[in-house]
Amino acid sequence: MVVGSRLLMSLVVQNLLAHYTGQAGIAKVGQLRNISSMLMSLTSLGTFNGVVKYVSEHKSDQKNLLKLFSTLYVFSLTASVVLFFILFFGASYFSNKLFLSDSYAVVFKVIAVAVPFISMHRIFTGVINGLSDYKKHAKIEFISHFLAAVLLLVSLYFYSLKGVLVAIALTPIIQFVVLIIIFGRLLKDYIDFKSVTFKIPFLKQLLGFTAMSFVATVLSNYVEIDLRTLITDKISEAEAGSWTAMSSISKIYMQFLIAIFSLYILPKYARIYTSFEFRVEVKKIYKSLVPLVLIGMILVYVLRDVLIEVIFTEAFFGMSILFKWQLAGDFVRFIANVLSYHFLAKKQINYFIFTQLFGLTMYYVFGRYYLNLFGTEGVVMALFVSNLIYLGVVFFVLRNTLFGKNRDL
Repeated sequence: MVVGSRLLMSLVVQNLLAHYTGQAGIAKVGQLRNISSMLMSLTSLGTFNGVVKYVSEHKSDQKNLLKLFSTLYVFSLTASVVLFFILFFGASYFSNKLFLSDSYAVVFKVIAVAVPFISMHRIFTGVINGLSDYKKHAKIEFISHFLAAVLLLVSLYFYSLKGVLVAIALTPIIQFVVLIIIFGRLLKDYIDFKSVTFKIPFLKQLLGFTAMSFVATVLSNYVEIDLRTLITDKISEAEAGSWTAMSSISKIYMQFLIAIFSLYILPKYARIYTSFEFRVEVKKIYKSLVPLVLIGMILVYVLRDVLIEVIFTEAFFGMSILFKWQLAGDFVRFIANVLSYHFLAKKQINYFIFTQLFGLTMYYVFGRYYLNLFGTEGVVMALFVSNLIYLGVVFFVLRNTLFGKNRDL
């Protein structure tokens, strides 16, 4: 129900953005959302999945929890201070770099102020996921997304595109406030804030997650920004908007799967200690989810023109040809991620970084190459090809775990 409500809100927001800002506006919103995603990782030094893992494992161990949150405090404070100064005093530079104008510098100054809230929200969300408190997580997600959508639409009405960008920059503050109101009391049961110190006893355990998040989140969003900029330069900002719109639809339906990975699969894998248990769990996930995902994606493809008309405007009908490649790429990625989350859960840093970086490099290389050959469609074709390669690499790395003798993980 909550994910469905978020889906509906996202569709309404996308529709109004398309009508009032056009393809160029959608492209600019895409640039800022990529920056926001990068900051979600950078402000907590990429420790989200580490928080989920260690809270799940040590939720009854106050001593280890204190070590964990002391380390997170140092990470968060350090990253927040550094990023605040970079964004606040480099606002004009980032505005020109991403939007080809310094008139959006105020957006980056607002983001700079929001940086500490992004960090704390990310860490505390990891705590909720680690505790597998699905009901509170769902409640927080629904309320915060509703309030953020209202703020965005009000800003769109009164201040047009710049208002939308400022609203997106303010969203993390709303999310943090909602989280504290709903989950604040329970947080105190697990975090002794008075005893948290400026020490980093969990440094080694968390640095691996920092490295993994840098590749999975920061670099992937950077690649999207670079490819969007390349489409704008080589074709037009309108085409970049259409590609961003396709990515937005993908992210909307992928919300269902992302929620499953964070709330169920990662904590579940963290409690699996033999390859036999892992195989059983993978089979269970594939058996229950693959048919649903496949049917859902087929429906999206069949109804693609209706979706474009409902969500966007007639100006976006050209993106219809992108659907088959995007959906195929997303389906392959889902198949691969069910396996690759094993690397996260077991903190197999080298395997995770290698497979992610390899797949991302393939996407970037093929994206630039196919763009010259096939235009915007080529970038989405590159997504499908790179995800196929990524699946093959993950499968190869896990071949013994999936098919070899039963062994400890």
